[in-house]
Amino acid sequence: MTQTPRNTFKDALQASRQLAGLWLGLADPYATEVCAGLGYDWLLIDGEHGPNDLRSMLGALQAAEPYDTEAVVRIPHGGPALIKQVLEIGARTLLVPMVETAEAASALASAMRYPPQGIRGVGSGLARSSRWSRYPNYLHEANDRICLLVQVETADALVQLDAIAQVEGVDGVFIGPADLSASMGYLGQPSHPEVKAAIEKAIQTVRSHGKAAGILCTDEALARHYTSVGAQFVAIGVDTTLLSQAARALLQRYRNDLVPTSPEVRNGY
Repeated sequence: MTQTPRNTFKDALQASRQLAGLWLGLADPYATEVCAGLGYDWLLIDGEHGPNDLRSMLGALQAAEPYDTEAVVRIPHGGPALIKQVLEIGARTLLVPMVETAEAASALASAMRYPPQGIRGVGSGLARSSRWSRYPNYLHEANDRICLLVQVETADALVQLDAIAQVEGVDGVFIGPADLSASMGYLGQPSHPEVKAAIEKAIQTVRSHGKAAGILCTDEALARHYTSVGAQFVAIGVDTTLLSQAARALLQRYRNDLVPTSPEVRNGY
């Protein structure tokens, strides 16, 4: 009998491990596989701001599966039908944006679970999540394997954070610094001191309820700071940004006839 695989990302959060992640916005399985073998603990497949649909999410999940990393899928909204579909293509960890209340968080937790704990529709025989019933106890093991991360990213949501973090079935709370800074009146300034202070307080609130706190922060020093105050799952880069910056820097070096300051691997390509 084949047991439904455990969610090692969820297990690591429950063990209070710190996990480094990478944001994927290129929306291509080939790019996902390139990044999946680099050693990141988790990869975020972005379906909110990245041009992913159900098919490309499936491709990304398949590309990441052979590697020792967890593919987290950010869906564009928390509709129960979409949650069901994304779980059935094999996602085990979902990040849901713009969660404003405990009631909304509770509805998401319900949508991700089979009855009697939730309302998830039963169609596992057609689904990759159960490997088309090759995991014979999937229906009874799935609720324990899925991981729900809710995204709190407005000033109004922070007011509700204490209640959101206490919702049963929420495994982690992700602080969205870009939208949070905008809602606080600091559009484009996610490192503003008032935003930073709000994020620190939010992380501490989440952890006080025994839940994992996460964030995306491409400022390495600030990312380390958020880790030091309790953030457990921190995305430290974005594939689109890294590609753009590296390609631009390469061209600038070439045009200015500059030699790289650090050695680079050269093998013809």
